[in-house]
Amino acid sequence: MSKTIFTFPVRVYYEDTDAGGIVYYANYLKFFERARTEWLRALGVEQDLLLANDVAFVVTQVVMDNYKAAKFNELLTVRSQISTLKRASMVFKQQIQNQAGAVVCSADIKIACVSLQEMKARAIPAEVTEVLQGVR
Repeated sequence: MSKTIFTFPVRVYYEDTDAGGIVYYANYLKFFERARTEWLRALGVEQDLLLANDVAFVVTQVVMDNYKAAKFNELLTVRSQISTLKRASMVFKQQIQNQAGAVVCSADIKIACVSLQEMKARAIPAEVTEVLQGVR
């Protein structure tokens, strides 16, 4: 389990909600994605540069639990950490908390590294692995 926890704020916009003003469940996945992308960016890993070099990260598995409803205009915090780092994949443990600190949603999200051209598994580039090992 990673000791480093990355936090990322997310404001719930009207577009994130259903007709009742509650976050539509699939949008939590978007919040998790944004947090992972911003964490990589904060570590100096730019995914557009990886894509230009035939490297992509794809979600291969999601195990998600929803506990509370988040509502329009709430400020949420996405907490992310790496629980598993392998040669060609990693697992992020992520959770979304409301302003009171209550967990709204949590997920274990498995990410695979693939060759963009072949869409086949490939090793995570050494420079990326080195950075990710530094936050474990």
